[in-house]
Amino acid sequence: MKPALTSIEIPGVRPAQRGKVHDIFDLGDVLLLVATDRISAFDCVLPQGVPDKGAVLTQMSLFWFETLAPARPHHVLSTEVADYPAPFNQYPEILAKRSMLVKKVEPLPVECVVRGYLAGSAWAEYQQNRTVCGILLPAGLRNSDALPKPLFTPARKNKEGHDENISFDEMLAEIGGWEAEELRGRSLEIYRAAAQLARERGVILADTKFEFGMDGDEILLIDELLTPDSSRFWLADTYQPGQSQEALDKQFVRDYLNRIQWDHNPPPPDLPDEIIEHTRLRYIDAYRRITGKEWDDA
Repeated sequence: MKPALTSIEIPGVRPAQRGKVHDIFDLGDVLLLVATDRISAFDCVLPQGVPDKGAVLTQMSLFWFETLAPARPHHVLSTEVADYPAPFNQYPEILAKRSMLVKKVEPLPVECVVRGYLAGSAWAEYQQNRTVCGILLPAGLRNSDALPKPLFTPARKNKEGHDENISFDEMLAEIGGWEAEELRGRSLEIYRAAAQLARERGVILADTKFEFGMDGDEILLIDELLTPDSSRFWLADTYQPGQSQEALDKQFVRDYLNRIQWDHNPPPPDLPDEIIEHTRLRYIDAYRRITGKEWDDA
């Protein structure tokens, strides 16, 4: 099995921030966003990475940024390593396919989650209260059912611990009226466009999350976009409501961790090689199906 790249080491330079997946280098008025092969589940970074994962996330994000542009402005400036400032332009063997030079913007403190199907934590909440993020739904829905219409369910991005689901009214109070309305409208519109394209290619986009930032008075899409880390992708030809679905995302890892009865508290357990390789292949399959390209062509 090929090695995973879990840390970005550029001689003489340290990242300003190491997230669960991304190493971020602050270059003044721009940022270099580098996707590692780290994988997290239940808010813990797992001991092993998944080879090629960071490159898949970056290449899928670029596909969506380019496909959805120009009506959906975003933060990406370049992905050509030769365009990066020194010393980064000297390390294409590390940065190629997995990095983006992006505008430095002011991130808005909410995750914009859109749910088109009843799955995961939404299904668990529905079984208890017939609600999803406090929104009352019709009786009789099953696991993985399509919702009557896509739901916008924002979450507060906490610096520590879990992100916190909030109501739209709370979002209005936190970031302002026009910004909240714009984010809701834009998130639902992007979800519908992406879900239609994915479905035409045999994939169901069950739910996803978007992040936005302010560039002056302009709202930009930031971070990654519509990837197997930020979305639930299901195979359309095996879709069967009333049960869990065959997924092309990190649900495969979550399911394994639940099978071994990990309590979701640190330290996380090791991942067996076969789970790592199956996850790698699922990420690549999602890329291949949605973009229409073979992975070697990325």
